Amino acid sequence: MKTALIEPFFATLKAANPMPNTELEYTTVFELLAAVLLSAQATDVGVNKATRKLFPVAGTPQAILDLGLEGLEGYIKTIGLYRSKARHLMATCRILVEQHGGVVPRTREALEALPGVGRKTANVVLNVAFGQPTMAVDTHIFRVSNRTGLAPGKNPLAVELQLMKRVPPAYAVDSHHWLILLGRYVCQARKPRCWECVVTQYCDYQPKTPAPWQEGSASKVPPPQ
Repeated sequence: MKTALIEPFFATLKAANPMPNTELEYTTVFELLAAVLLSAQATDVGVNKATRKLFPVAGTPQAILDLGLEGLEGYIKTIGLYRSKARHLMATCRILVEQHGGVVPRTREALEALPGVGRKTANVVLNVAFGQPTMAVDTHIFRVSNRTGLAPGKNPLAVELQLMKRVPPAYAVDSHHWLILLGRYVCQARKPRCWECVVTQYCDYQPKTPAPWQEGSASKVPPPQ
């Protein structure tokens, strides 16, 4: 993607969704951290179903510890890899209580020192909770960045560093939300829905996916206007 197209690319995404946010449900910074930790290789929908029951009962590090490992597993067993995630979350809660007074730290180093919290999770917390212009590169952002030509890279870190260079400062805080939503609902893995994409004119991907009613069948008609 040519540099000159990046600003209108993000301006268009902003116009379509002026105030994007994570689809994970939370009411506190700790709940956000826990939800993101649980969301690895799982859907936000699945995590939300579990945390809607968990957080009203145990929405603080100490309350999670009071549940005990088996108690916590009972709430999150519908989430993939729940046993290892439960152990990580318990260990994280213990560190938060013992070393941080039960408060989620605001630095990358302290966040990444928590069990089960990698660079992506730390980036989400720093961005969503603390408003820092970080870029949490998940599978959707990785795909969109490479497919559109916005920030090509062979691995998530390479894409993250490219995005940090190429995204205009005015869009830096919200950009990862727009890219995630674009990848989740429009620029999908198997077949990008180019005919629904508001930024298709700026994208390097070729050939564009035609609308279903344009795919060579005379019997297919466009939807009513």
